[in-house]
Amino acid sequence: MLNEKVKDLLNTQINKEFYSAYLYLDFSNYFKDQGLDGFANWYNIQAQEERDHAMLMLQFLQLNDAEITLDAIDKPNDKLESPLGVLKEGLAHEQYVTGLINTIYEAAFDAKDFRTTQFLDWFVKEQIEEEDNASTLIKKMELFGNDAKGLYSLDQELGTRVYSAPSLVL
Repeated sequence: MLNEKVKDLLNTQINKEFYSAYLYLDFSNYFKDQGLDGFANWYNIQAQEERDHAMLMLQFLQLNDAEITLDAIDKPNDKLESPLGVLKEGLAHEQYVTGLINTIYEAAFDAKDFRTTQFLDWFVKEQIEEEDNASTLIKKMELFGNDAKGLYSLDQELGTRVYSAPSLVL
């Protein structure tokens, strides 16, 4: 049986992961409107990944006979004003999610809930990758984004990204 605090944090995180998907769909729509289909593709795939993260957590709670509470998903409320601003908001959001995952991990560790810490190990590693991807994207945009040919090339690169479901096995 899961510790009550850990269960509650995981339930909250499911909602946060669905919100992340919603946020990244908003980013994707922004880039589509800007004519940057590659960026739109990149964030559409990010949204798919976040939905998968939520579903993995939901399945983990199900496997542990824990009650699941699905809350309303907040609407992203930031006005998206520039491509670089959107990328920076994406990095800030990933850093926020890293903090949330760390909080759950700490609660599970304190409760000696090693089943959950083992489960969360994948998410800890995933956040390293997510922050690195977001940071790298910002660096590339700062280097090439002010040049039309550079921006076109970066957009083309991001358009080649394909979806790959997480390899975490429950």
